[in-house]
Amino acid sequence: MTNEGANKFGETAGFIHNYIQEDLKGELNKVHTRFPPEPNGYLHIGHAKSICLNFGIAELYGGKCNLRFDDTNPAKEDVEFVNSIKEDIKWLGFDWDDRLYFASSYFDKMYEFAVKLIKKGKAFVCDMTAAEMKEARGDLVTPGKNSPWRDRSVEENLDLFERMKAGEFADGEKTLRAKIDMASPNMNMRDPVIYRISHMTHHASGDKWCIYPMYDFAHPVEDAIEGITHSICTLEFEDHRPLYDWVIREIGDFKVIPRQIEFAKLNLTDTIMGKRYLRNLVETNQVDGWDDPRLCTICGIRRRGYTPSAVRTFCEMIGVAKANSTVDMGQLEYCIREDLKGDTPVAMAVLDPVKVVITNYPEGQSEFLTVANHPDNEALGERQVEFGREIYIEREDFMEEPPKKYFRLSPDKEVRLKGAYFIKCTGVSKDENGVIQTIYATYDPETKGGNCLTRKVKGTIHWVYAPAAVKAKVNLYENLVVKDETSDNGYSLNPDSIKTVDAMVEPYIADCSPMDRFQFMRLGYFIADSKHFTKENPVFNRIVSLKSSFKP
Repeated sequence: MTNEGANKFGETAGFIHNYIQEDLKGELNKVHTRFPPEPNGYLHIGHAKSICLNFGIAELYGGKCNLRFDDTNPAKEDVEFVNSIKEDIKWLGFDWDDRLYFASSYFDKMYEFAVKLIKKGKAFVCDMTAAEMKEARGDLVTPGKNSPWRDRSVEENLDLFERMKAGEFADGEKTLRAKIDMASPNMNMRDPVIYRISHMTHHASGDKWCIYPMYDFAHPVEDAIEGITHSICTLEFEDHRPLYDWVIREIGDFKVIPRQIEFAKLNLTDTIMGKRYLRNLVETNQVDGWDDPRLCTICGIRRRGYTPSAVRTFCEMIGVAKANSTVDMGQLEYCIREDLKGDTPVAMAVLDPVKVVITNYPEGQSEFLTVANHPDNEALGERQVEFGREIYIEREDFMEEPPKKYFRLSPDKEVRLKGAYFIKCTGVSKDENGVIQTIYATYDPETKGGNCLTRKVKGTIHWVYAPAAVKAKVNLYENLVVKDETSDNGYSLNPDSIKTVDAMVEPYIADCSPMDRFQFMRLGYFIADSKHFTKENPVFNRIVSLKSSFKP
């Protein structure tokens, strides 16, 4: 991000900005943040807000931001997710330079810290099962019960923990728990598990370890080791903060004590960002992979055609708050339109084609007309568009019995073909079901270029020359999910979230490359699909329609 962009986001950080300003009055002389994803899935647009915030805050104050993978759970993590996260952050325009870290790199040090807690009498090996611990934990009005093994001697705990590390016990047979307070009103402080046994191969450390630190133990340790000054995270970690502080305080080996500041995560209407739900959609083949353009994953919106600058602008626009809320999808779409409208070439495509035969145009002839690639951006140049006797127009651009103020093509009415001529409908032919197959029209040769000094028409429609038009698949998207009271989570996949149509496009569009963007005249912004587009079989995704419901 540019310094200007970072400053904008820093200023919208509100209370976070104030906290940091307060800290800078004291001994703190630098700001060091981090973005700490777990590599157990692909990032979504909610993570984009956190990325912009952490990297933006660091840049605003002339500090640094680390990229760190909290890879403490080998059951769900994979190098595929590591690589995708790095790609997403780069796409958004941020760079961690040489500050790439992994929790797994600190496993030896974390083990030493766990041993230190045991020696201080602040941790013990417990034989309770997960179900037994849950039952003994109590609830918000009932204090928990101490584990029968809570008072094991330091020597016994050290021996058992070493044997856990050596692989003598099965998964779940023993855990290492912090010894804090089973009567604490904060459930996270009721002797939480800080190490568990898991005989699984880790994506980075291989089979070196069969015990792994829990996130709530590892995360504050990682921050402290790296010298993180401000641990900026979402609100669900607010109740975990006392535990993080307890871990750092009891270990006591750190020069920099991270200050945790919580903010509200991003929620968007008409979509879902839960990792479990997204993973289920992918693994059950209900979507076209993690990068399906209907998903809110960063790779999905990249394939959809969203731009990194628009996403950053959106994050700046919504700002940072302390209370959870839901942002209208229209606000994000507004940012996309604003980013695309100035420099995206405009072209003609017909998504629901019906043929028009211009009966007074000479058979076997055609001509080329000069059309601007953008009405307001001369730098995008011009192109030649072929025109002749047979063209395609949108089916909805013709009505036999039009209502008042219908300015498109209808019997005995004229309409302007964009950049070409005025035409007038003279008749139609239909199939046995009454569906219009062909529209017949005449053209006025004196209106070349779509201009006429002697008369005016109110309607202008797009078209493509039928003999030269290229058939293309076009994907149109609606909301990913719909409300469903019968579902466990209150929503279900929208069966109409994608509609694929056979369109006819001008050759100029089909002769592009994957990820090239266009404004299809009057229809919206579209992108050549990065996964399935070929020049022999072009596929386009609608990025966003032209109409906006959001008013800034």
